[in-house]
Amino acid sequence: MAVSAWWFSNAFVTAFDKEIDFEEAGKMKVMLLTNANAPDQDADDYISDLDGDEVSGTGYTAEGQALGNPNCDSAENVIKFDADNTTWASSTITAQFAVLYYNTGTNTTSPVMCWVDFGQDEASSNGDFTISWHSDGIATITAANYS
Repeated sequence: MAVSAWWFSNAFVTAFDKEIDFEEAGKMKVMLLTNANAPDQDADDYISDLDGDEVSGTGYTAEGQALGNPNCDSAENVIKFDADNTTWASSTITAQFAVLYYNTGTNTTSPVMCWVDFGQDEASSNGDFTISWHSDGIATITAANYS
């Protein structure tokens, strides 16, 4: 499966404004979206902008689930955001996108961070729906090298 990931442009603004704490336990979440509308990198700022596109099905709870062990690290000009793989056990769901966001408890103030495009619909049928994050991290930022 070809997978592509992108940052929402507003993620950096909300991070600099201290609206996102990448490592706060239980606050970084991932939600799944249908193929109805692709996330808009420039227009989607909060999960309320994604209303109507979230999947539903057995084993899936609205607004997704918390990421296990989220962490931010940096080395050699690369900032890496990572977490444990995410699984919806015994689920029946179909999704094309996964959106990572910081949960404030209110959709209109929960900023989106990045999203993953699975490249096609991925499905589970009374089985596990698992996202195995890349070994290099879920999302990275590379700072320009000063020379």
